[in-house]
Amino acid sequence: MDVLRQIDHWGAGFAAAGVVDRGTVAATHGDAAHAVRLASVSKPITALAVLIAAEEGVVDLDEPSGPPGATVRHLLAHASGLPFEGTEPIAPPGRRRIYSNAGFRVVGDHLSTRAEMPFADYVRAAVCTPLELALDPTGHPGAGMHGSLADVLTLARELRRPTLVAPETLAEMTGVQFPGLDGVLPEWGRYSPLDWGLGVELKGTKSPHWSGAMTSPSTFGHFGGSGTFLWVDPEADVACACLTTRRFGEWAKEAWPRFSDDVFRDLRGE
Repeated sequence: MDVLRQIDHWGAGFAAAGVVDRGTVAATHGDAAHAVRLASVSKPITALAVLIAAEEGVVDLDEPSGPPGATVRHLLAHASGLPFEGTEPIAPPGRRRIYSNAGFRVVGDHLSTRAEMPFADYVRAAVCTPLELALDPTGHPGAGMHGSLADVLTLARELRRPTLVAPETLAEMTGVQFPGLDGVLPEWGRYSPLDWGLGVELKGTKSPHWSGAMTSPSTFGHFGGSGTFLWVDPEADVACACLTTRRFGEWAKEAWPRFSDDVFRDLRGE
């Protein structure tokens, strides 16, 4: 897929991209084994670990966690009322979609307490080992993991054809949590509503969107401030990931949607 070579012109010190089509890695470009900071692409990994813990009975998504009145579900869906950073809520739970790194730190601590083991150790045992990921889950649960393109593409396949959780659990992860909440998608803009699942952003009717115009409304995923993204389109059965070391900015707002649309055209022979 020559389209993947677009990343060579993004001005990043490192860039790698890949596509999963119908459950198979269709193409990659760049060093797929080189690990970089995933930034907020860490969040879907944390969410998957929490959902595994929920199936194991270690946690309950609707048990209290974080600010008064908030639950694990609120934290994973950016609906707890916590700010981007900080411990003091700026809204009641379930009132607004406030993107919160702090909420994912609370989730990590909550899982660690319930599982009686360090958060990173649980992620390694629950996610990394069974999926054979080289990913390093240490650091901030919402922004500090390090992984390679190969790791993220494996995650993409898991998020289409789950082996670690039941299909019903994946459906809950990728379904709208607390519908109708307005909010701001960081660095992108305000949306009404700003739909979110459990650890993943949902495209829905958002336009423009970082995953491009050709992905379906069912598309979900995440992007990171370090210049990383992963989107999964269940309707098309396609996923795309890109890791770079160029911090997210205006360049990405232009490059990512165009790249994603060109990937679609290439796959479908348009």
